[in-house]
Amino acid sequence: MSVLIRVGPAGNPVGYRGSTADVFRRLRSMGLDAYEYQATYGLRLKKKNALLIHENSRRNDVLVSMHGPYYINLSSHQEETVKKSIERLFDCVVAADWMGAYRVVFHPGFYGKHGRRKALEMCRESLRTLIDELHDAGLRDFTLAPETTGKKSQVGSLGEIIGFSEEFDNIKPAVDFAHIHARGGGCIEGASDYLRILDTIEDRLGMDHLHCHFTAIEYTDAGERRHHTLREDFGPPVEPLIRVLVECGWDATIISETPQKDRDAVRIKEILGGYL
Repeated sequence: MSVLIRVGPAGNPVGYRGSTADVFRRLRSMGLDAYEYQATYGLRLKKKNALLIHENSRRNDVLVSMHGPYYINLSSHQEETVKKSIERLFDCVVAADWMGAYRVVFHPGFYGKHGRRKALEMCRESLRTLIDELHDAGLRDFTLAPETTGKKSQVGSLGEIIGFSEEFDNIKPAVDFAHIHARGGGCIEGASDYLRILDTIEDRLGMDHLHCHFTAIEYTDAGERRHHTLREDFGPPVEPLIRVLVECGWDATIISETPQKDRDAVRIKEILGGYL
């Protein structure tokens, strides 16, 4: 069975001093073929630069995604925060269209004062508003990718993210395995745990292209605490994930989010090469 698994970093390689528009040749020289543009601290991107990203990523066959701002909260008890969050995601989708990014990844929000049920209702309503506004603006070929989140206070369990994807045609999950691991108190120990996660996704959404994040992670009772490199003694283990993806026939994009994101992306690619 032939599978296509792309691997790349979350943002530019560590120490890279060039422009983002020029990073794709560097990534290709490292054997990498994916890249997640980081708008995590705000989207500051001119259209001409976004178009250059599109052109250069296509020339080097690097698949681009985008990660939206961290301070998005679609379930805030403050109406203005929800409004601004929708606006920021709208702007991200517009910029993603310019740069040819195939996914716009984001953290949906927090349970906060509302509690889980109300927070999920608010997220769904916010997503419906956002998608309607994008359609009204003539944008239809886009994919929003709410991410599984690492803290128990955040909207973003695997089941919740799958639920959003079931409800809206323009939504597919971004699966952060480290976040699932941290949120579940170290629940991913090997291949059977990855199979459980992937089987859940397949049963409810089918076997589509999987967009996922990976890092080693430190956690507390509240969930995620800190990212670590793949060479440090933290889970979840990466090799069983690669093996399961290949053996089960999943096409996927794996974005490395470790402190050595580019080096660890190369390490993931090397592990992958042993199974293809």
